[in-house]
Amino acid sequence: MTGVQVDQVSMQVIGNAMLSVAEEMGAVLRRASYSTNIKERVDCSTALFDAHGRLIAQAEHIPIHMGSMKGMVRALLDRHGPENLRAGDVYITNDPYTGGGTHLPDITMAAPVFHEGRLVGFSANIAHHSDVGGHVPGSNSGDSTSIFQEGLRIPMVRFMIDGAVNEEALAFVTLNSRLPEERRGDLLAQLAAVHIGGTRFAELHAKHSSAVLEAASEQLLEYARRRLEVAVAAIPDGTYSAADWLDSDSPDQEPIRIVAAVTIAGDQVSISFDGTGRQADVAINVVRSALEATVYYALKAALDPDIPANGGFFDAVRIDAPLGSIVNPRPPAAVAARTDACQRVADVLLAALAQAVPGRVPAGSHSSITYVTFAGPDEDFFVYPEVIAGGAGARSDRDGLDAVQVHVTNSSNLPIEALELEYPLRVDTYELITDSGGAGTHRGGLGVRRDIRVLSGRADFSAHADRQTFPPLGLHGGGDGSTGRFVIRPGTDGERVLPGGRVSGIALERDDVVRIESPGSGGYGDPLERAAELVATDVVQGRVSVRAAGEHYGVVLAEDGSPDTAATERARDRLRAG
Repeated sequence: MTGVQVDQVSMQVIGNAMLSVAEEMGAVLRRASYSTNIKERVDCSTALFDAHGRLIAQAEHIPIHMGSMKGMVRALLDRHGPENLRAGDVYITNDPYTGGGTHLPDITMAAPVFHEGRLVGFSANIAHHSDVGGHVPGSNSGDSTSIFQEGLRIPMVRFMIDGAVNEEALAFVTLNSRLPEERRGDLLAQLAAVHIGGTRFAELHAKHSSAVLEAASEQLLEYARRRLEVAVAAIPDGTYSAADWLDSDSPDQEPIRIVAAVTIAGDQVSISFDGTGRQADVAINVVRSALEATVYYALKAALDPDIPANGGFFDAVRIDAPLGSIVNPRPPAAVAARTDACQRVADVLLAALAQAVPGRVPAGSHSSITYVTFAGPDEDFFVYPEVIAGGAGARSDRDGLDAVQVHVTNSSNLPIEALELEYPLRVDTYELITDSGGAGTHRGGLGVRRDIRVLSGRADFSAHADRQTFPPLGLHGGGDGSTGRFVIRPGTDGERVLPGGRVSGIALERDDVVRIESPGSGGYGDPLERAAELVATDVVQGRVSVRAAGEHYGVVLAEDGSPDTAATERARDRLRAG
């Protein structure tokens, strides 16, 4: 502590200034990057940390990245000590088991920031690279069985030394990628982002003085911690528990259960995952940094979305996870598809919190990453990664959203125009899936169908997804959403549904089509209480079929598409009686 006190207005002004620095870093990273995964889909995050390694400002990008950057800066301080860090040095890492991130495609970069010769903080970012080696293009296979299959593991190394790029470290990364020039471009874009962040952060110290900035940072951390305590104190003391299932990690294994218990005691909150299932055989294991990020997201979303996402909030939460479980695996467990399990952790935490704060938590969302990769030797080797959106759960006062990302991921859709310009692929169909949202007083959001045709001589398809067995759950009488699936249509002859959502290296030929169907989401409340006029509108818009209007909502439509009031009343009476 500096002993300096900053008034509330100045604290907010300084906090927003630091947040704007993080946002500017993100803009630089996106504009300078080479890959569609960063420049178009925005699968990256940026942040500032104080000299103690505490997060003080993160741009609103990807929630799962909160734990990655926090872990790297902490590991950097622990390994080297603040006294051994120098201006002009920049570090990178990606290893989930040594504080580097949550899976290998996410490369984290951090630079110490100095003002008047003294360490005042860190500028950091993380970006999902479209290939870092491994047994499948894209380095994101859901069926790998060891982290050694998933790509290059980068220890904490200096990417820049005394202001000059470490060409040996850069060559080591690019040599291990199927797309070396793209890796080089994306890494240099990350470097530009940490540089602008460090420059702007130092400028703030010069403008306000380090004593004032550090005092404001301390107060912002305390403000976030106190806001969480106030939100927690408003909840009745007790333990709120919930459980859900992940799809089987392999055909010969039982599904894995995720269990969470949220304990409220006064203004204190703790999370226990005792009872959660075994460490998975395949790549859906969740390392500690990913688990922490998911817990922080769920608490913030359910209790107070306006709590600043900084280290003060993080330090106020206790998390216990049994070693050797899917949420705390032993190395070298595979982790590439960790977000499948993170989404289920978020579902379970929100289901538990729904008991504590009724009406504030939505029904079950699609909660599946539905990550696909197409790769192949066109004129130049290509790797196209994409995360397909799905339905968001209905809420207590409105319908769920269609075709959105939920929970720990927040990446953007890759526009068809960009996809077809960059890759030898064509999108034949891109539409919402009728009836994929669960019925309810408020209808669940719809999932997405996206058909992608191969135009090159051949390509390989890999994917990981969940909610292909267990559907998104409705809430308070609402119906469940639809499950997802992958369908291969070879040329024009028939089709086959892939068994399970975790596949790799499926060979495709020219004109083969992969149909990707993401899950929908759960409805909220009794479907028979939904206004018949809203159901009729859903039918006109293609969100609900005529059949589902009658079977689930008890709405009978006249020839002009309007509700037949008398017939609807009779149909609903029969459904209630039945």
